[in-house]
Amino acid sequence: MPSSSEASSLVALIQKCTSVASRKQARQVHALILTTMTVISHSPYLYNNVLSMYARCGSAGDAHKVFEKMPQRNVVSYNALIAAYSRSPDHAVSALKLSFGMGVECLRPNGSSFTSLFQASSVVEDRLFGSLLHAQVVRYGFLKDQRVQTSLLGMYSNCGDLYSARKVFGWLDDKDVIAWNSIIFGNLKNCEVKEGLDLFASMMQSGVVPTHFTYSMVLNACSSLGDYRLGRVIHARVLVSNGQADLALQNALLDMYCNCGDAEEAFGVFRRMERTDLVSWNSMISGFTENGDGEKAMDLFVQLTGMALLKPDQYTFAAIISATAAYIYSDYGKPLHAQVIKVGLEKSVFVGTKLVSMYFKNGEVEAAQKVFYSISEKDVVLWTEMISSHSRLAEGNNAIEFYNEMCREGYKVDSFSLSGALSSCANLAILKQGEMIHSQTIKTGFDVEMSVCGCLVDMYAKNGCIDSAQSIFSQALEPDLKCWNAMLGGYSHHGMAEEALKLFYEILEHGLKPDQVTFLSTLSACNHGGLLESGRFFWNYMQEMGIIPGAKHYCCMVSLLSRAGLLDEAKELITKSPVNEEKLELWRTLLSSCVINKNLRIGIHAAEQVLRLDEEDSATYILLSNLYAALGQWDGVLEMRRKIRGLILEKDPGLSWLESKSNIRVFLSGVQSNPEVFEAQMTLQRLQGNMKRRETDEFEEINYSEV
Repeated sequence: MPSSSEASSLVALIQKCTSVASRKQARQVHALILTTMTVISHSPYLYNNVLSMYARCGSAGDAHKVFEKMPQRNVVSYNALIAAYSRSPDHAVSALKLSFGMGVECLRPNGSSFTSLFQASSVVEDRLFGSLLHAQVVRYGFLKDQRVQTSLLGMYSNCGDLYSARKVFGWLDDKDVIAWNSIIFGNLKNCEVKEGLDLFASMMQSGVVPTHFTYSMVLNACSSLGDYRLGRVIHARVLVSNGQADLALQNALLDMYCNCGDAEEAFGVFRRMERTDLVSWNSMISGFTENGDGEKAMDLFVQLTGMALLKPDQYTFAAIISATAAYIYSDYGKPLHAQVIKVGLEKSVFVGTKLVSMYFKNGEVEAAQKVFYSISEKDVVLWTEMISSHSRLAEGNNAIEFYNEMCREGYKVDSFSLSGALSSCANLAILKQGEMIHSQTIKTGFDVEMSVCGCLVDMYAKNGCIDSAQSIFSQALEPDLKCWNAMLGGYSHHGMAEEALKLFYEILEHGLKPDQVTFLSTLSACNHGGLLESGRFFWNYMQEMGIIPGAKHYCCMVSLLSRAGLLDEAKELITKSPVNEEKLELWRTLLSSCVINKNLRIGIHAAEQVLRLDEEDSATYILLSNLYAALGQWDGVLEMRRKIRGLILEKDPGLSWLESKSNIRVFLSGVQSNPEVFEAQMTLQRLQGNMKRRETDEFEEINYSEV
């Protein structure tokens, strides 16, 4: 037995255990206990306090060592170590294993045991083990324990079993703020955002006072929904409630305002924050980036780099690279890339994706590909960026190659990568490859995604399979505007003007608001069908809806008016159009119509306008030559021919491609350096030989039958 002095020292040391907050201090106290006690008691009491001390300091390893050396263990011993393990995702599984050890030692779990075990199940999202624990709770009679009920609710919510979570929530007699937070969190985590907000409203009506965590969750929901009004209401409640908002709540406010498009209000919150962390800075930089204010984002980034305690991470660089992607890459993008390399983040797939996007937007394809291949651990987002960017730059063959390579390397496709690949198939008019990708969309279940559905409709329509496009469109349960536009564009592309106009009115009947693409396809259909009055109606209707016509809209109307012989009206429309950069194409369209209508006056005026913008425009000289020829003015034809020879005009080489299994072979006319040209020529000669033999055989069969 320890002496009275040792006993008093022991009491003091045990009391010290309850106040220790650091691992270093915990080890010092533990060492003091071991060196001052002449006789170590076999009672679990001392060991449990030391174990709890290590657990409270976050040192699960030291707690486990104490646990293993205990001569005797009780429920408190197990509870202390389980509680320590349940707080860490790395050790939560060990907490669940300890529950079996309690059974081996014939120890009966109590409410604290179940509370910690439910927390561990929640951390690893093991619903099966959680439900087994639920059965034990019923068996041992802890179902009415408030803490156990709340932990059980939290476990089901975090594991995505909202049905069970709602049943447990309904059992609660006294629903405190922790219970409300658990059920709200579960709904929001499992994308039941509206239900989560309804529960928040019910919580307010019940008189329970929300915590900062409650407000943070609701603000995140407002952010995901873009509900600016509710977000401001929550902000007002935070301001009138007692107590200063914590850092997590302030960051949630920043995120809400930024995602709802009010970066200035977010910046006001940011400036009033007494303490900021890297999340605050990243939110604000991203907010300015997403709202198109790259200069302010760059100013904040410069301020952040000048701070001593905070340093930019991969999310900071990703946001600022996105902010400067629209600027000249040599001014911002390349210096930022150099900083990324300097801080060792060049292998980050998150930063790499933004760098690839930045280089593509500046037309630096080789630089983008260099960044892509420098990243060893790629993800589907990076692959999708390569596919969609090549497709956007009209390099569909490269987009398909990257898509096929992505599939070969075992990456799972998503709706974005499938959409990018299908768009390339549509632009290249390669049906076989498109059908193969269509089969993948069905296998992966992405054919029900509206973005993919729209691309499928577009792909089949541009490949001449309008029936297949109609079939896919008819199977869409709730097509979005993009899907409607794809079908409308298909009808327009195939000259089916009546079907296109009918579909336009169906769009209105479904409550959708037509956009620029909708009107462009409709005007194009009117142009192909020669429907002048319908074209005028949609032109005026578009402007009544507040949609500003673009260059392509003007081109459709100029073509429609010109084909109807209204060349003066078409000329006036071009003169009044605000699109300066695209006027060359408009004048060229008018000139082409003047050739058909043999109108020399307007034709010469249109040609003068084109040549004023581009003195060496070969197409204009050729059209003028054709116009003079149509009018029989051969002197004008000779003059145009002399000017064409004087310019030594050089046509762009013709481009063609062959679809071979999953590969696309691209060929340029006049270029014999491609190693596959010889093989293609030999195959062509072999096919020609087969055709000639087939023709000879058929001729001989006819002669034989006549004989």
